[in-house]
Amino acid sequence: MGPVRGIKKRRKTEKSYDNNNDSASGSSEKEGVVDWWDEFSKKINGLQKSPPMISRKTFEYICSLVKDDMTTKSAHLTFTNGKPMSLFDQVAVALRRLGSGDSLVTVGDSFGLTYSTVSQVTWRFVESMEDRGLHHLQWPSTQEEMNAIKSKFEKIQGFPNCCGAVDATHITMCLPATDHSSDVWLDHRNNHSMVLQAIVDPDMKFRDIVTGWPGKLEDWSIFESSNFNKLCDKGERLNGNKLKLSEGSEIREYIIGDSGYPLLPYLVVPYKEKELLESEAKTHFNKLHLATRMVAQRALTRLKEMWRIIRGNMWRPDKHRLPRIILVCCLLHNIVIDMQDEVKDELLYLYHNNHDSGYHQLICEGVDEMGVALRESLSHYLNGRLYP
Repeated sequence: MGPVRGIKKRRKTEKSYDNNNDSASGSSEKEGVVDWWDEFSKKINGLQKSPPMISRKTFEYICSLVKDDMTTKSAHLTFTNGKPMSLFDQVAVALRRLGSGDSLVTVGDSFGLTYSTVSQVTWRFVESMEDRGLHHLQWPSTQEEMNAIKSKFEKIQGFPNCCGAVDATHITMCLPATDHSSDVWLDHRNNHSMVLQAIVDPDMKFRDIVTGWPGKLEDWSIFESSNFNKLCDKGERLNGNKLKLSEGSEIREYIIGDSGYPLLPYLVVPYKEKELLESEAKTHFNKLHLATRMVAQRALTRLKEMWRIIRGNMWRPDKHRLPRIILVCCLLHNIVIDMQDEVKDELLYLYHNNHDSGYHQLICEGVDEMGVALRESLSHYLNGRLYP
C-alpha cells in the first residue's frame, strides 16, 4: 500500500444502539450501571493503571461508527467457551490491542479468545474505521473553522495567520532476518522504521498525515513529496486571505515546523544557530516559534502513549497494513478530542514531549527567498517592530 495522504470528508454516521451490544461477558449496554463500564474499561485498558483511555460515551460512539461492518456475518466470532462476541466485545478487543500494544496471545488470554480471533477482530475494526471515521481527520473546509485555528495559534505565542504545525515521528519495527526488503526500512539509527508526518492544529488534532515511507528518508524529503506540499505549491492550500500586519506589510497563510524542514513561502522554520549571533530578535523569534510548534510534539507524544501498538518495536508487522493501523490510531486520537474526553497528560511531561526518543534532528538547508521574507516579517512583528 502506498503512503496514506490527505483525507477527504465523509458524512457522519448516525448513532444507533440496540440489543446487538449485549456483551458475552455478562454485561450489556441496557444495564446502564457504572460498575459495568468500570469493569469493561479495565479490560480495554489491560495492565495500564491509568484512567480509562476513553469515556463510555466515546466507546459507544465508536461502536456506532463500526456497527454495520462488524455485526455483518459475525456469528462465527466466539469466545473459547463458545459464546458469540457482541459488538461491544469486538470493539473492546480491538481497542485493547491498539491501545496496549500487547501481543495477540496476551489480549486473547485476557478476553478468553484465540489469538487468531483477536487478529481477525482487530483487522475488521481497522478496515471499518478507515472508511467510517475519516471525517474526523480532514483539513478545515470552511473559513470559519480556519479562522478559529488561526486565533488559537495566535493566542499561544502571537504567531498571526498560522494554520498548523508539522512534525514527524518514527514507528519502529522488528523485521525478520529473512525479509529481503528489510534494508529499505533501515534508518540512520540502525532501526527498521516507518515515518508518520502530521500537521496539527492548536487542539492537538491531526489535520493532515502522511505515512508509509521508510524511516531512512529525511523529514524534508517526505514533506516535499506529500500531497499537502503539492497543493500548496499549486496555490490550492494555505491560500486564504492575507493578513495585514502594518502599512505595506502583509502575510499569507502558513504552517510552522522545526529545522528538519525547508524554509518555504508557506512553511516557516526557526533561524539556524549561526544566524542567532546576528541579533537578539532572532533568538526571541526562535523561542516563540518553539513554544508554538510544541503542539505537534505533544500530539505525537500523546498518540504514541494512548495507542501503544505504534510506540515500541512492532513485532514483524505487515508493512502493507501498518500504514492503515497508523491511520486508525490517528483517527482514534482525533475522536477522543472531538468527543471532549478528559485526557491526563502527565505522561507528556514524563517523556518531555519526546515522541522520537533516540533520533536526532537532521538539519535541512533548503531556503526559498519568499520564505525568508515571510519569516523576517513575522520576526519584526513578534519583536514589536511592526504594529497592526
